[in-house]
Amino acid sequence: MAECPETGARAGELVTPHGIIETPVFMPVGTAATVKAMSPKEMAEIETQILLSNTYHLYLRPGAELVEEAGGLHRFMNWNGPILTDSGGFQVFSLAGINKILEDGVEFVSHLDGSRHFMTPELATQTQEKLGSDIAMCFDQCVKLPCTREEAGKSVDRTLRWAARCQSIHRREDQALFGIVQGALYDDLRVKCAEKLIDMDFPGYSIGGLSVGESHQEMYRILDLLNPVMPKGKPRYLMGVGYPTNLVEGVARGVDMFDCVLPTRNGRNGTLLTSRGKFNIKHSRFTHDWGPIDPDCDCYACREFSRAYVRHLYRSGEMLSARLCSWHNLRFLISLMKRARQSILDGVFPAFRAEFHRLFGESNPL
Repeated sequence: MAECPETGARAGELVTPHGIIETPVFMPVGTAATVKAMSPKEMAEIETQILLSNTYHLYLRPGAELVEEAGGLHRFMNWNGPILTDSGGFQVFSLAGINKILEDGVEFVSHLDGSRHFMTPELATQTQEKLGSDIAMCFDQCVKLPCTREEAGKSVDRTLRWAARCQSIHRREDQALFGIVQGALYDDLRVKCAEKLIDMDFPGYSIGGLSVGESHQEMYRILDLLNPVMPKGKPRYLMGVGYPTNLVEGVARGVDMFDCVLPTRNGRNGTLLTSRGKFNIKHSRFTHDWGPIDPDCDCYACREFSRAYVRHLYRSGEMLSARLCSWHNLRFLISLMKRARQSILDGVFPAFRAEFHRLFGESNPL
């Protein structure tokens, strides 16, 4: 593993049964065993290393048993690379008003048909084993921000108890189970949760409960706090974060893995991430713009089509617009992490970081 002596940014390798993942890495989200608007072949073409799928959604439809019958997620969705599954904890807890948190687990109502279910740490773990992902997550309790110290403390204690239950029942030797650090924005609770999970000796650690309404600076403060606490020899995964600035700053604080629905969700809405900022393709100034989406991008959308054409597709309601915009956004984030990795290996990450901020900024100069 290479490390930037100035920032702590890391370039490593994570070995899984379905391939080696070079970190730092962005993981596209395939919620229901597919990345929206993209085929597995296309995901491979943009150099996707690992995909994320959602335990909650797959548990409800089509059911873990059906996926297991197909031979696991890899065969079910025809993806030969590594897959990470989240525990479903965030989705369960985000169903405000239709769930009930108990010590044994969470009683919730399906958003699909109103049926009632009870998700426990054991069931979340066994479901992920049936799905056959390379990396699974412990079932945890994520609290909404802002929250009181008492609420955050109870969440941490329950997360730790549930992590122990997940670990005790986990049986698949070909699947790595990660613990999840909670604690909201309370420094001592974050450190407590991290240290207790480290004592349990998980193969990797996730940082949950961020990108849920806090400021960027609050996120960075928690990452700065955890950076020296987390084991150097194990992967660190910041959950649900995908904005380019947050990715680069997360890498600068020792994070190895990221995921988010942002690139495809933004793509469907016409918002594009580029090396020189973000913009929305529906703006009238692109009507006669014959340049590529991003002159610095090598993706299919940028090589073959103009901004004027993509704008026409979007305004016409053509599904190709969502595909091309998603295609570009995904490639942009994957490429951004590849370039960050190379800069760490080359010993120039601080310069890479500064140049990224200079060009990307928060405005749109295109």
